Amino acid sequence: LALGMGSLVGVIRTTPHPWLVRLGNAYVELFRNIPLLVQMFLWYFVLPELLPTQMGDWLKQLPDASFYTAVVALGLYTSARVAEQVRAGILSLARGQRMAALALGLTLPQAYVYVLLPMAYRIILPPLTSEFLNVIKNSAVALTIGLMELTARARAMQEFSFQVFEAFTAATLLYLLVNAVVVTGMRFLERRVAVPGYVAMK
Repeated sequence: LALGMGSLVGVIRTTPHPWLVRLGNAYVELFRNIPLLVQMFLWYFVLPELLPTQMGDWLKQLPDASFYTAVVALGLYTSARVAEQVRAGILSLARGQRMAALALGLTLPQAYVYVLLPMAYRIILPPLTSEFLNVIKNSAVALTIGLMELTARARAMQEFSFQVFEAFTAATLLYLLVNAVVVTGMRFLERRVAVPGYVAMK
């Protein structure tokens, strides 16, 4: 959700259409400047009250409602940050790439899909890795709306067994393991898709 919406909004913010750029800017400012915890509460507690009664009741009674709320809140919050990175990646490319693509007869959407975005993604892979890690770590906020994710499970375990150190040590190790897998996978991907001589690899 974050990558898809972020890419779409990032592209919109680099188009030559001012009204689209303003719409994309408003999206980024809205979701980036409201704290994630507040967004979680708004989606979970406030949105059902603003909808028509039947729809609001359906949302409240939805099985795993806290999970879906956390996914939407995390996805939209992170998409605003991804949008900024996609925009920066596209703007960092030489203007001649877009002009050459259009001169070859590609439409503007085709120029983005076949020329600009493939290069922009290569450039922004390191900050995208950080955002993927942030999604994993920010998921701990979902315990505030009743989702039993990893941190909430660790809390429940220590309350049941009174083994605080063991419970949170296990949670910490699991977070480190998952993050290490993500970092390793993204570094491998970065090396595989690197354009020789274009992006410096370490």
